Amino acid sequence: MSAQDTFFSSKIGRIFDQRANPMIMGILNVTPDSFFDGGKYTTSAEWLDHTGKMIEQGADIIDIGACSTRPGAELISEEEESERLLKVVSSIKKHFPETLLSVDTFRASIAEKAVDLGADIINDISGGTMDETMFETVARLKVPYILMHIQGTPQNMQIDPTYEYVVKEVYEFLSMQLKKLQDLGAEHVILDPGFGFGKTVDHNFELMRHLDKFTELGCPLLVGISRKSIVNKLLNIKSKDSINGTSVLNTIALQKGAKIIRVHDVREAKEVITILQKMKSQDSF
Repeated sequence: MSAQDTFFSSKIGRIFDQRANPMIMGILNVTPDSFFDGGKYTTSAEWLDHTGKMIEQGADIIDIGACSTRPGAELISEEEESERLLKVVSSIKKHFPETLLSVDTFRASIAEKAVDLGADIINDISGGTMDETMFETVARLKVPYILMHIQGTPQNMQIDPTYEYVVKEVYEFLSMQLKKLQDLGAEHVILDPGFGFGKTVDHNFELMRHLDKFTELGCPLLVGISRKSIVNKLLNIKSKDSINGTSVLNTIALQKGAKIIRVHDVREAKEVITILQKMKSQDSF
């Protein structure tokens, strides 16, 4: 194993080490239509500047998305997503070679191309439901995979999301999909309950109340509630005003076992983790 391989193995190992501090995943959307930051980072100068700032503020992972998955978003072609995403992966890997890169895609072919260019993690919002070849691809590539729950697709998920018992149903989905991955030989799986993806505000809060239940599946948990409707609809505010509510929910998520928080605002997330770690310290006086 080369020194570079050893370096990245140790960084990825932090995700799966229960003793290690929680990690921050900074969001980089290179889309014109994402719900909060669409159109802000579509040139190399813009995405490199924003990435550099997130790393400086404490991001451990940069998650790059090139296909908007906000409710009702138009599904772009594989060619368009590939054109947007891969040049950004190459660019960021060149300028920030020591940073872990995640690619936010449900398409296995794009995930594989991104890994070939240096991406370290695959973040699939569909949990393997929108591309039947994704699980086989993940198992073959031997890279960490974020398995998320979604009801429906981004185009229809918020029309009328319905559950009998939301925690039970999300848990059973993640458990079933995790077993499929493990049967194929995938070893490094991260679980995401999918806040805001086919859930009402009440569904989201029920999942948050019982988030620690998902730790029973034995995988690190990722939580992504940054500036989402779980905050905005409850408080009747706009996404631009939701950083305080986001920080509160990130605090709760970390206390309930989240290992990674996926955020737009890295500095504030770092402050949450720093304060929680101080509270856990056993300094004697």
